[in-house]
Amino acid sequence: MQPAPSATTTPPLASSAPFGGRWVLVTGASSGLGRAIAIELSAQGAGVALCGRDAARLAETAAALGGGSHRMLPLDLTQHAALVPAVQQLRADVGPLYGLCHAAGVVQTRPLASTGVDAVRAQMDVNLYAGLELARAVCRRDVMDPTGGSLLFLSSVYGRAGMAGQVGYSATKGALVAAVRALAVELARRNIRANCLSPGLVMTAMTEQSLGLLSAAHVEQLKAAHPLGPGQPADVAHAAAFLLSPLSRWVTGVDLPVDGGYTAQ
Repeated sequence: MQPAPSATTTPPLASSAPFGGRWVLVTGASSGLGRAIAIELSAQGAGVALCGRDAARLAETAAALGGGSHRMLPLDLTQHAALVPAVQQLRADVGPLYGLCHAAGVVQTRPLASTGVDAVRAQMDVNLYAGLELARAVCRRDVMDPTGGSLLFLSSVYGRAGMAGQVGYSATKGALVAAVRALAVELARRNIRANCLSPGLVMTAMTEQSLGLLSAAHVEQLKAAHPLGPGQPADVAHAAAFLLSPLSRWVTGVDLPVDGGYTAQ
């Protein structure tokens, strides 16, 4: 089935590409993994809706898409009530949506003694609640492509393996994985798939900044914990595009570690 005509002036990319012009909403698209995933999806023929708080940085991502079909959605994901209307407007602009990639995330590294309810809630608001609300919006029958679709949520190896200072963050990512399993079962009857992807140490600008706060010995210890070494954003983007695309049509409910072997030990 051919995708609905897009409202953009740029025609959809060739249907011979994996996504065939299907539209995917990507959160966290203004930088890091979200930006890398958006660029990869566009290269594979998707129309990409770029979601993030910073319009100027979203514009930088849009410029890197190489002229493919795209929309920008400057949104604060903590404003949950605004998410459904924004997705409905997107659908009115571009036609049915095929996918959601929730790559946005908040991390606060702190010991248990200073991890109060408010600190955990601030991470839950974006990492879990916003993702589920966006899934609810995208999966509405008047929004999603009637032939089915694909949801992908970025979790973390810290949703699987413990790490000091990550109690709240790990809680949000573990909850996300559990929620995705339930989504996969519930939505399968509509041919909607739901999966997680759990990166390890990936060298984004934010990661470099965080590593700069650690001792050289600690940084080397973290890198050594990944048998294949630290990853690059493209490593995650390639895996994300596969799980989102029709090429993985028989894959749902999984949490795929993309971590250079970190969780294999």
